[in-house]
Amino acid sequence: MSSQVLIEAPGTHRVEEHTPRDPGPGEALVAVHAVGICGSDREVFQGNRPEGYVRYPLTPGHEWSGTVRSVGTGAPESLVGRKVVGEGFRNCQVCDRCHAGETTLCTAGYEETGFTRPGAMAATLTLPARLLHPLPDDADLTAAALLEPAACIAAAALKAHALPGERVAVVGTGTLGMFAVQFLKAVSPAELLVVGTRNDREALSRRFGASDFRLRDAEGPALPDDFDVVIETAGSASAARTAASLLRRGGRLVLTGIPAPGADGLDPTDLVVRQLEVHTVFGAPPKAWAHTVRMFGAGLLDPLPLVTHELPLTEFPHAIELVGAGDPKVGKVLLRP
Repeated sequence: MSSQVLIEAPGTHRVEEHTPRDPGPGEALVAVHAVGICGSDREVFQGNRPEGYVRYPLTPGHEWSGTVRSVGTGAPESLVGRKVVGEGFRNCQVCDRCHAGETTLCTAGYEETGFTRPGAMAATLTLPARLLHPLPDDADLTAAALLEPAACIAAAALKAHALPGERVAVVGTGTLGMFAVQFLKAVSPAELLVVGTRNDREALSRRFGASDFRLRDAEGPALPDDFDVVIETAGSASAARTAASLLRRGGRLVLTGIPAPGADGLDPTDLVVRQLEVHTVFGAPPKAWAHTVRMFGAGLLDPLPLVTHELPLTEFPHAIELVGAGDPKVGKVLLRP
């Protein structure tokens, strides 16, 4: 029997029988290979996702990979049998932001797979075929299940516009931070610094291309303040301030983390006086997804070392506990339908 996870309300879930939904016009039916869990899935389960950004009852799962099983009328038949990943934001395609390619800013309102629409913690997922990105035939679908968080960092890397020979840095050493290291390494920086809070992430940071690793709160020499580009991935106000402090005058900062509401932020006087260029990222538009899939196909992204656990859907509660336990031995947790 195929199954799916259903969160009926905050803190209440069940694993139930799954019935695939036949694709309608322009849609595709995907057999899910693997689905990742991140902090936002934990928010959905616990009930502390911001209002308007979740709709119960819900099958979660926005980080996934799979194989197209069938398509509806109007969708390309060539997709059938292809390995794919897919965008989560269900943009309207007709507002001014969508026409500008900024689909994560769609003015029709927020809709996203796994949050307000059925997600991939199920045997199959039916979604608009226009959201799919085909992968190379020899792609590792387990690794590809991590391409959604990679696409979010691709959006940050594109906004940072790091150039060869520039000095770049990443603040944060989680999944997003490790992808940021890989994207920045691909542009051939003169120096690539990673700043984190855990010594055990140094080896992985260097494996992905870091030339230096520093602890954020360690005693000793002060952190440098002359980098061209910094990408912040840690999701705390203090990490954002550290990221800004690493920059030279006129440097470029991209924030991807979402601190708790009401957090003390960056000093606007400092931003103005030092003329820092600040960008933010929430989700990934099509351009970032396409960039990610190209990087993955070219062998420039290596997601597999980030995966530490693969579990069946029936262990959804255990997977949620692992993600929130703070255990340094827990990296990316995948569920396998």
